[in-house]
Amino acid sequence: MDWSTLSEMRHLEIIAEGIVQGVGFRPFVYALARRHALSGFVLNDGRGVRIEVEGEDAALNAFTRAIEAEAPPLSMIERIRTQSLPSVGFQDFTIRPSTDEGKKRTWISPDTSVCSECLRELFDPEDRRFHYPFINCTHCGPRFTIVEGVPYDRDRTTMRSFEMCPSCRREYEDPANRRFHAQPNACPVCGPRVWLVDRDGCKRDGDVFRHVGEVLRAGGIVAVKGLGGFHLTCDARNEEAVQRLRGRKVREDKPFALMATDEAMVREICQVRAEEAELLESSRRPIVLMEKRAGSGIAEAVAPGNPCLGVMLPYTPLHHVLLKEVKRPLVMTSGNVSDEPISYENEEALSRLRRIADVFLLHDRPIHMRCDDSVVRVFRGREMILRRSRGYVPGPIPLPFAADRPILACGAELKNTFCLVRDEYAFVSHHIGDLENLETLRSFEEGIEHFKQLFDIEPEVIAYDLHPDYLSTKYAHVLPFSANSASPRCELVFNPQSPIPNPQWDGTGEERLVGVQHHHAHIASCLTDNGLDRTVIGVAFDGTGYGTDGTIWGGEFLVADFANFERVAYLKPQAMPGGTMAIKEPWRMAVSYLFGIFGETLVDLDVPFVRGLDRHRLDVLRVALEKGINSPLTSSMGRLFDAVSALIGVRDRIHYEGQAAVELEQVAEEDCSDSYHFEIEKGTPLEINPEGVFRDIIEDLRNGASAGRISAKFHNGVSEMIAEVCGQIRDRTRLEEVALSGGVFQNRMLLERTVPLLEEQDFSVYTHHQVPPNDGGISLGQAVVAMRKVA
Repeated sequence: MDWSTLSEMRHLEIIAEGIVQGVGFRPFVYALARRHALSGFVLNDGRGVRIEVEGEDAALNAFTRAIEAEAPPLSMIERIRTQSLPSVGFQDFTIRPSTDEGKKRTWISPDTSVCSECLRELFDPEDRRFHYPFINCTHCGPRFTIVEGVPYDRDRTTMRSFEMCPSCRREYEDPANRRFHAQPNACPVCGPRVWLVDRDGCKRDGDVFRHVGEVLRAGGIVAVKGLGGFHLTCDARNEEAVQRLRGRKVREDKPFALMATDEAMVREICQVRAEEAELLESSRRPIVLMEKRAGSGIAEAVAPGNPCLGVMLPYTPLHHVLLKEVKRPLVMTSGNVSDEPISYENEEALSRLRRIADVFLLHDRPIHMRCDDSVVRVFRGREMILRRSRGYVPGPIPLPFAADRPILACGAELKNTFCLVRDEYAFVSHHIGDLENLETLRSFEEGIEHFKQLFDIEPEVIAYDLHPDYLSTKYAHVLPFSANSASPRCELVFNPQSPIPNPQWDGTGEERLVGVQHHHAHIASCLTDNGLDRTVIGVAFDGTGYGTDGTIWGGEFLVADFANFERVAYLKPQAMPGGTMAIKEPWRMAVSYLFGIFGETLVDLDVPFVRGLDRHRLDVLRVALEKGINSPLTSSMGRLFDAVSALIGVRDRIHYEGQAAVELEQVAEEDCSDSYHFEIEKGTPLEINPEGVFRDIIEDLRNGASAGRISAKFHNGVSEMIAEVCGQIRDRTRLEEVALSGGVFQNRMLLERTVPLLEEQDFSVYTHHQVPPNDGGISLGQAVVAMRKVA
C-alpha cells in the first residue's frame, strides 16, 4: 500500500442482514472487492454478513451499490447498515472465520433444487461427481433441513462429520470456484453415501439405482430418503402397484403426488400453462396442481375421480439419477403411515415403513429438520400456496407493521404451522400436520425450539386458538415466562390429555397470552399476505372454528382489522348429529338439514338419498336431533358443502379432510350458469338461510337432474350469496375491500365465480398467495392480531 495516500482512503463497516448465509454471499463479496481493488475482510456472524473494507470513495461507492444490485440469486437482503471507521491499512481482502458476534438476525435460506451447472456435472461421465446424489454448490442444495445453528458454517450443519477430501478442500478454498465456501460440499470420496436394503435391513450389493429401477418396474414400492424426509414411491402407471401402496399406507382416496423427469414428461400427463411451467421449473420445486391430460396413462388410483394431478420435478440430484434410471413418472408421497409425521431417520423409517416398502434407498447425511413438499396451484395467473413447506421455509414474510415484542403463535390443530415474529418479519414454520397424536405434537415442539434457536427469538407473547381442546392451545397455556419475559422457566410437564391449566409463573412478570378467534385469524392472515393494514369485509369459510359464543363457526362474514372484528353475517347454525362423526360421515349433516326443514316427513321424500337411509340409524339420529344429544350447532360452510355432497350421492363418508366438498367440486358442470338462492334474513347480524337451496335440490333430484348440474348450481348460488351479502355489508359500513380466507376458498370453482362477481360490484378482492388460505395460514394471522393487541 502507498502510505502517502492513506489519508485519502475510507474504511467502512457494512452489515448485510437477511438471507445472506449459505447462498454464496461471502465469495460474492470477495470477488466484488477484488474487482474494485479494495482491501479488508468479510465474515459471517450472528447478524448476517459483516464486511470491513477500505478504498477510495469512487471504488467504495461502486462496491456498496453492487452489493445490492448484483447479490447472489438465492440471497434476500433485508437491510444494509454502514458506518465509517478509522482506517487501519488492510493489505488485501480475505474471508475470515465466522464469529458469534452480535444479536442473531441472519436468516437461513430454504432448501434449493439442484442448479443447472451441478446437473450438467451430475450426468457427465468424465466428471468426478458423475451420478453422485449429493452434488451441490453455493447456488443450490440443502440448507434449512441440515442447518443446526448460525452463523451458517459446516460445523453447524449435519455435514460436520464429513471431512472434505483434498480435492473438495481445494474447491472450497478457491475464490474462483463456485464451491468456494459451499458448506455441504462433498464428493464420492469424502461425502455421504447411498445404499439399498430390504425391509429386514439386509443390504443389497451392486448398482443401487439400477436395483431400485428394477424394483419399481416390477411393481414394487420403494422408501426413498430425500431432502426433508422419506418418500414412498412406485410406478405411477402401474394400477396394481398404486393400489398396493394405498392399501399398505392406509390411504383410501386422498390423491398421491407425482414426480416426472422433466417438463416434457409433465406435458404428457397434464395440461401445463405458462405460469404452472414457471412454478415447476423454479428453484423451490413445489408440487403443482394441474389439469390431467386425457389418455395420460396415469393409474386411476393415483387421484381417484380427480381431474387434476399434483406433479413436481426432481429437486435433488438423488431424484434426478433415480428418474433418469426409471424413465417414467413416479408416485412420490410422504413416507409415513396416514396421520403420522413424515419419517426422516433411517432406523425410524425401517421400523415404521417396513410393512409398506419392499426396499429402502437410504443415505447417511442426517436430516436435522423434517420438511414435507410444498403444494401450490395457479389462480388468475398467480401462485396460490396450499401447503407451505420445503423450498419456501424458513423464508420470512414481511409484516405491515413492526412488532414491539417477540411473539410465538401456535396455530390451529389441522394443517398446523407455528409462527415466530420479530420486528417487522414473520417466520411461519414448515407444515407440521394435524396435531392429533403424540408424534406430530413432538414434531411441533421440536420445530418451535429449532426456530427459536435459529432466529434468536424468545417469545414474550404467545397467541393461540380459542378452541380449548386443541393441542396447540394447551401447549400455549403450559408455556409460561420468566419474570423478565425472556425465556421459559416451566416446571409443568405438557400432558395433551389434561385440560387447559391456569399457568403458574415463577416471577412477577405480566401474563401475555393472547387468544385469537379462528376466523379473525384467517382474515388477519389474508390481510398480512397482501400487505394491508386496514378494516375490510372478511369472508371466512371453513369446516371448524371455535366461536366466541362457544359454538362452531365456519360460514362467517366479519368486519375486521388486526385488532378487532365484528361478526356481521353468518350461515344459519345447524346441528351436527354425533359431533365430530358428522364430519367423517357427511350423510349426518344432510339428514340434519332435511330434518330441520321437513321434520318427520323427510322419510317421505322420494329421492335416492332418503330411500337409501338405514331406518334404524335414521331413528337414532332423529332422537339425537330432537333432544339435542351430542349435536352441537355449527355455522360451518364446510359442513353445508358436505351435506349437499351426501344428499346428491357424491360422498356420504370421507377418508380424508374435506373429501366430500372436494368431490362435490370435481363433479360440477363447468358451463352451467343456473344457481340456487339463499335467503338473507334481515337483522344484526345478517343470517343466511339455506332452506330454499335444499328445497330446490330436492325438486331437481325428483326431476332427474344430474349431480354435476346440481353441484354447479350450488357453487354458483354460494358465489352469488357472497356477493349479495358483501353488498349489504357495504351499504352499512361503506367498506370497499373484501378478503377471502379459509379452507373452503381452496375450491377453484368457487373462487373463479366469486371474485368476478365481487369485482363487478367494484369491490377490491384479496386472496392468498404467500401462505395457505386453509389452517396452514392461521398462525400468521394469530401472530399479527397478537402484535396489535399488545402494542
